Amino acid sequence: MVDFAQSPRSTLGVEWELALVDKTNLDLVPRAGEVLNLVGKAGLDSCIVGEMLTNTVEVVTGVHEQVSGAVADLKSSVAQLREITNPLGLDLMSAGTHPFAHWREQQVTDKERYAELINRTQWWGHHMLIYGVHTHVGIDKREYVLPIMNALMCYVPHLQAVSASSPFWEDTDTSYASNRAMLFQQLPTAGLPYPFTEWREYEKYVHDMQKTGVIEQINEIRWDIRPAPKWGTIEVRVCDGMPTIAEVAAVTAFVQCLVHHFCDRLDRGLSLPTMPQWFHVENKWRAARYGMDAIIIENELGRERLVKHVIADEVEFLTPIARELGCEDELLGMLEFARIGASYQRQRAVYENTGDMFQVAKLLVDEFKSTRPSQVIAPGAE
Repeated sequence: MVDFAQSPRSTLGVEWELALVDKTNLDLVPRAGEVLNLVGKAGLDSCIVGEMLTNTVEVVTGVHEQVSGAVADLKSSVAQLREITNPLGLDLMSAGTHPFAHWREQQVTDKERYAELINRTQWWGHHMLIYGVHTHVGIDKREYVLPIMNALMCYVPHLQAVSASSPFWEDTDTSYASNRAMLFQQLPTAGLPYPFTEWREYEKYVHDMQKTGVIEQINEIRWDIRPAPKWGTIEVRVCDGMPTIAEVAAVTAFVQCLVHHFCDRLDRGLSLPTMPQWFHVENKWRAARYGMDAIIIENELGRERLVKHVIADEVEFLTPIARELGCEDELLGMLEFARIGASYQRQRAVYENTGDMFQVAKLLVDEFKSTRPSQVIAPGAE
């Protein structure tokens, strides 16, 4: 049995993975242990936690009804984290990958579950030099979880495209908008979820994975969208790490509005959008490869359109729901990705202008500080 805690409908939580970089050279530094020790002394260990690599900390919000509350929570935690990192000569940044850091030079946090992951996955596990943003949305009826997850898979390319921020890997342009998406799915329990229709099917999957030793704990299922039974939420894990809180807010509002809309449809006995699994696989690849220029498969009939145009239509449709939830301004931020350019576009623009990966890292650090994307003229932006 997998029990699913009941959460108030459409409540929110956000997890934002941040990289620790040296203020001088902007390379990653393995100092999370030092930072987290001071975090604990300051009584902040419930909202700032460690991750698999010692160059990473994660900022975690409490439970909120509105996106604005989650954003205020993140801002407060980041401000308090800066009071700790500044005296240590550290800066903060977030992107799907660091533009020039090398995976061989990173250290794994000394915990048994991370050691087991590396031991099992070896070369690919060592390559998990990646960062993401995870959004939790409360579900008040367990029978809604799987239908909503299946419907959300139709929106993976939207979320992947706008959040794509990992074009570079070890000083190299990968030609992907999100290299992180391609890397992360190499783990054996990562990638797109299976399209289960009954809770008992999901329970059997969890049982079989534990029985055969694939996982020990349920949170070792690292799907792009997964149930979080302990919290009573659906957790959307598609997104690359995003450099600014404005971008995190936009994506969070988009996810909250979608889940709220789907709950309402299920209340009324209506169906939710679905597509064949192979469409979802193709769409994820297209968004990871081409980002905002991806032509995605929009529905089960195989209609194709440019993702930025699909997003604009979705924002228009969801605006009344956003108004009801109090996140209209944040939802409209989804349109900014087409106007200014997603992070991968802004990063490439800086590199094309300077030929210097340090300047790309500086862009990410500066944007994180400013809380909003820079006005870099990104190729492909409208």
